[in-house]
Amino acid sequence: MAAETIAVDNPYGIQAMWAQGDYVTKGVLVLLVLMSAYSWFIIFTKWWEQKRLLGQAKEADKNFWAADNIKNGVTKLTGKGNVFHAIASEAIDAAEHHDSRMTEEVPLHEWIDNVIARGVARIGNALTTQLPFLATTGSTAPFIGLFGTGWGIYHALVSIGVAGQASIDKVAGPVGEALIMTAVGLAVAVPAVLGYNYLLGRNKEIMERVKLFASDLEQVIVSGSRVHGAGARVLGGGAPKK
Repeated sequence: MAAETIAVDNPYGIQAMWAQGDYVTKGVLVLLVLMSAYSWFIIFTKWWEQKRLLGQAKEADKNFWAADNIKNGVTKLTGKGNVFHAIASEAIDAAEHHDSRMTEEVPLHEWIDNVIARGVARIGNALTTQLPFLATTGSTAPFIGLFGTGWGIYHALVSIGVAGQASIDKVAGPVGEALIMTAVGLAVAVPAVLGYNYLLGRNKEIMERVKLFASDLEQVIVSGSRVHGAGARVLGGGAPKK
């Protein structure tokens, strides 16, 4: 006759830990869960933002430099929040107002360079927002988990002291609680570190595209030509005529 299989609840799982744990245990677990949720939120939102910017960079390479002048090129940079459109528009506006009283003594190339540099810096700052949280999570989550581990071991020692003997039924629960906290801390930290490094690498790629576009744009506004590869590609309409 086949032996009957009896299903029993796991007395050492996360559910049991939550039911039997004190405020410190529950607080550590809630903190790790919140850190994990916000880390994944940052990873997905920043990835989507990077994807949008890379699409704008491809559009700029394809459409902007194919225009006969930079003003027509700007109109081809479509999409809400197009950073390349913003940089080009600011640079054109700066060139058109270069003869104002406060800027007429500044050389055109320095004036355009400063305006474009501010736009590039603004994009770089936007790309790096929230990334420090991923780095912080990756570096602190294991230690928060270890704090929960230490607290669980403390409970195990208290159970042994109260019982007067180190029986498995007295220490298995607290030790299991300690091991769960360690695992949760690592589960929070590893995706945060991987996500941080991945997003940081994509940010570098985006900023290279932005800086290349800004450099070429400055060349066109100041000299009327763009150096492209081994040769020079001329784009009409350098500094806008007044």
